[in-house]
Amino acid sequence: MKSTLYLRAVKFLLCLIFFTLSLETCLASNKPNIVLIMCDDLGWGDVGFNEWPVPDGHGGIQIESNKIIRTPYLNAMAKEGLKFNRFYSASPVCSPTRGSCITGRHPYRYGILYANTGHMKTEELTLAELLKTKGYATGHFGKWHLGTLTKKDKDANRGGPKAKKHFSPPQLNGFDICFSTESKVPTWDPLIRPKGNSSRTWWDPVQERKNEEAYGTAYWNEKSEKVTQNTKGANSRIIMDRAISFIQNATEKNQPFFSIIWFHTPHLPVVAGPKYTKIYKNYSKYEQHYFGCITAMDEQIGRLRSKLRDLNVAENTVLFFTSDNGPEGQKGKAPGSTGYLNGRKRSLLEGGIRVPGLVEWPAKIKPGRKTDIPCVTSDYLPTILDMLEIKPITNRPIDGISLLPLLKNKMTNRGKAIGFESKGQTAWIGDRYKLYSSVKARSEPQLFDLKTDPSEKKNLAKSKPILVKRLAKELAAWRSSCKLSAMGKDY
Repeated sequence: MKSTLYLRAVKFLLCLIFFTLSLETCLASNKPNIVLIMCDDLGWGDVGFNEWPVPDGHGGIQIESNKIIRTPYLNAMAKEGLKFNRFYSASPVCSPTRGSCITGRHPYRYGILYANTGHMKTEELTLAELLKTKGYATGHFGKWHLGTLTKKDKDANRGGPKAKKHFSPPQLNGFDICFSTESKVPTWDPLIRPKGNSSRTWWDPVQERKNEEAYGTAYWNEKSEKVTQNTKGANSRIIMDRAISFIQNATEKNQPFFSIIWFHTPHLPVVAGPKYTKIYKNYSKYEQHYFGCITAMDEQIGRLRSKLRDLNVAENTVLFFTSDNGPEGQKGKAPGSTGYLNGRKRSLLEGGIRVPGLVEWPAKIKPGRKTDIPCVTSDYLPTILDMLEIKPITNRPIDGISLLPLLKNKMTNRGKAIGFESKGQTAWIGDRYKLYSSVKARSEPQLFDLKTDPSEKKNLAKSKPILVKRLAKELAAWRSSCKLSAMGKDY
């Protein structure tokens, strides 16, 4: 009798354990996987999926796109998901934008104003930290640029003993796994200094091992160890090797994953291997390497999308793609393209902050959608929290908004304006109008109607003084809020 009761108890316990595990498995499988992909200095016009109107020479308009740089896999992703015609980086330079992706906040709030300054503070709440509490595996792969990665060795621009106060690697910000650099590396053979010409307008890979010289920026893992294995060839492939391994491991454990993949492409020094420069052999050396490294990166986007399908997780994986700012160099002298937009990297004119933007989520987003609603990298955090039904952060200002209604095709306008400030420039961008000013230009605020004048050629400030006054007041209030955050009032 006792043995029978014992067996029944054991059986009940086993059933309970099985039910619990099954429930956990079911819950895990229902949570969407999240992948944030970002390029470095990729212009709005550097991809094949963006289009813009140009005069046809006969009094009409024709649609133009980049037909030189081959991005077939990104073009396919655009057709299968949602394309943002007005997607913005939170800053016209690198590090500040990266911080906005994982905090939902404008860079001035957390003290990272431009590259190689400040670090991600421990008081900031990051997406990785928040998703870990929901059972997500978290991984960072590629360029970090939000703090140094070593306290011991001289690394990159400021890593090592002299900058211990800026030590803030991914693993201290919620990431379980990382394969990260502090800052830029060559886009081919990333740990080796490439051979450049005297004007620094192109670089070639080093052919002979005896001539190899360390670039000075290392890859580091979550244990603060340098990684030297599998670091030859296309840097985008090297990064994706690690990201795919992380995704596969999480999938095998039936664990939802949050993966950040931040390519260095096409930040200088741009270097492409022979396979890719050959594609563009009829162009200048600079263009061969610039175009080639973008095509090499595009291949890795295709590889990732294919792998997600092979793992049977593509349907419920949210895949975002963007760039951290506009293209480097002067228009006409550097190959990066902004399409029909004015301004480039470091400028708050459209070409400096309007960047390629895509999202794919087969389970929720119908193929072939486009939107003109303005969106920004600060929107990632509130959007992802909304997807997971996590309560919004209310103990500090969040500049982004949830785009989940937009992904579900239930949003007609943004409503909340997007604020920008960078090195003497400010901008306040709404659904239609943009207020812009530059201390360097010593000009009065300029007003542009981005719906009819995305190239920012016609200043409407004098004809709409009441609107300028209202927008300027809103911008001033936002800047005051950012200043309080920068003073540490949020913590």
